[in-house]
Amino acid sequence: MKFKGEHILSVNQFDRDSIQAVFDVADQMTPYALRQKRTKVLDGAILGNLFFEPSTRTRVSFGTAFNLLGGEVRETTGMSNSALAKGESLFDTARVLSGYSDIIAMRHPDSGSVSEFAEGSRVPVINGGDGPNEHPTQALLDLYTISKEQQYHGGSIDGIHIAMIGDLKYGRTVHSLSKLLSLFNNVHFTLISPKELGMPESILETLRSAGHTVEVTEQLEGSVDADICYQTRIQEERFESQDEANKYRGKFRLNQSIYTKHFKSKTVIMHPLPRDSRADANELDNDLNMNPNLAIFRQTDNGVLVRMALFALTLGVENLVTKYDREVHWFSTKC
Repeated sequence: MKFKGEHILSVNQFDRDSIQAVFDVADQMTPYALRQKRTKVLDGAILGNLFFEPSTRTRVSFGTAFNLLGGEVRETTGMSNSALAKGESLFDTARVLSGYSDIIAMRHPDSGSVSEFAEGSRVPVINGGDGPNEHPTQALLDLYTISKEQQYHGGSIDGIHIAMIGDLKYGRTVHSLSKLLSLFNNVHFTLISPKELGMPESILETLRSAGHTVEVTEQLEGSVDADICYQTRIQEERFESQDEANKYRGKFRLNQSIYTKHFKSKTVIMHPLPRDSRADANELDNDLNMNPNLAIFRQTDNGVLVRMALFALTLGVENLVTKYDREVHWFSTKC
């Protein structure tokens, strides 16, 4: 990828070199994310943050990342609050809003919608999730987190064993992450889900054709010798009815006892969030909160770094960030 001026729509755009480019720039963003310095490299630039589907972390993370680079954010949230509710096409919406923005981050409930929007946009568009299809920035921050966690334990992404648990059919995060992991070497996948919520066959074929080991099972049993445990929530918004979604809620739970029984003492626990903490679901129990291997909040922190990197690369300022940095004049607990 050349990055500058390009849309970021799919993980299929990335190879290992472009992934490393993102990670290298993300590393450089750490002092700004920690408020040790500030930069105005995007002073005057405007991000159009268009979220037509509910979001907290992704939407705020995109806005925070852009603000930390000195840019300004304009937002619209919800389908009913937009002209799309009046029948306006994605092309027309893109044509108009790209005139107000220098770059756009977008989430939409329909597969392929962000790519359709990008066809009408006059500025780069970053996919913040298009229905059950893809979530490329989440996959990149997940992979960045895996890389950092593995480095901490003296390893790398190559050769890892990852267990993915839960809704693997509708979970766009595991779809995108699996595609990125397929670019690495000798990855062992253990996929644990109800048969009805299994990983799509197209992704299984991608993994197997790349030479990776794939184990598919419907239950968590025995010792799972995984480096990473990636838990997902039931994507209830993708089901035709609430009753259908309720059949699977709480089927796979992870607490300290289950973790100790099935996983290594150093297995890293990840989740794309939000975790469903309702009593009938309780995907990741609160008794894991003090477990040092619980990486879910390190993931969210890493999301800001990765999105800062994507903004810098896409707008072509990755080599100018330090030129426009300044000292921080206020106290922050992050400093």
